[in-house]
Amino acid sequence: MRRSRAIGAGAAAVVAVAVGAAVAVNAGDSGETRRDPDASTATAAVRRGDLSDSTSVEGTLGYGGDRGLKAGAAGVVTWIARPGSRAGAGDRLYELDGRPVRLMYGARPMYRNLKAGDEGPDVLQLEKNLGVLGYGQGLTVDRKYTGATAAAVERWQKDHRAKATGTVGPDAIVFAPGPVRVSDRNASVGDRVAPGGPIVTASGTERVVTLKLGVEQAGTLRKGTRVTVELPGGGTAEGAVRSVGTTASKDRGNGSDGDGDGAAKVKVVVGLADPGRVTGLDQAPVTVNITTRTRKDVLSVPVQALLALPGGGYGVRTVNGAGRRTVEVELGVFGEGRVEVAGDGLSEGVKVEVPSA
Repeated sequence: MRRSRAIGAGAAAVVAVAVGAAVAVNAGDSGETRRDPDASTATAAVRRGDLSDSTSVEGTLGYGGDRGLKAGAAGVVTWIARPGSRAGAGDRLYELDGRPVRLMYGARPMYRNLKAGDEGPDVLQLEKNLGVLGYGQGLTVDRKYTGATAAAVERWQKDHRAKATGTVGPDAIVFAPGPVRVSDRNASVGDRVAPGGPIVTASGTERVVTLKLGVEQAGTLRKGTRVTVELPGGGTAEGAVRSVGTTASKDRGNGSDGDGDGAAKVKVVVGLADPGRVTGLDQAPVTVNITTRTRKDVLSVPVQALLALPGGGYGVRTVNGAGRRTVEVELGVFGEGRVEVAGDGLSEGVKVEVPSA
């Protein structure tokens, strides 16, 4: 038999180490491959079952979706949320001239002063937030700014000790898709800012892991690919790939999530199954173990059972009582210290030689 499946560079390295360090072989006059007679051996059974191929990469534990929140009006910054703080609907993010600017949820920016008679998706966003915050009495949530909308805004303004005008604009509200965590201050108390000037950089509040992978490696991942994250200080967390970038950019940094070699990298974001249980510093380095593919119902042996054959390729040495026979094998996926094999006479339960511990 002469069968050989191509294996990747990482798998080839595993085989080289296992064979070179643990299973020295030579050939007798008959050409039969055998282990070094001085090597101590034991046996292991060929298993049948599922086997997953995995790889480990470095990533960064942080908060996803950084975005800059801009000033909606001109004024002097009199208060600003500290880095690391969180804000939800109705919470203030900063103050201009002593007037709080509060967060509400929505995909569209607050770009105009809203008043009775106005229509549009920004009106709908505002009315949804007013309802969630407890100001929805008599309010029809739609795209029209009516007298009922103005009355709801007035109640909201009074509760926050603002002038009850029934109109509202960018000097009082900033929209973001959801709760935010302040990553950085882009202005300081006392700064005078213009409309559109930077105020804070904010992210989502959920912990995620960010990877920067080579184009080929990123191409093996799909949304939903399962991963295990090795956390700082010990412990692991389960997760899955949430997004794989569609563009590659040169990585020239020296951070934990990039090797700084100038190669094109693709951003991959991993979501955690239970992010609320994951603690630790922002931007902490982590190791991510990725299951790239799983083979169902295959035969496998310990990697250390592999023999390098004189004519090339790999084999295993089967044990049947006092008998020994070398079987050339075709290699498949590697995972969990084992490798998928196929070869003449191999079946579940057959014993193969492995180096003694």
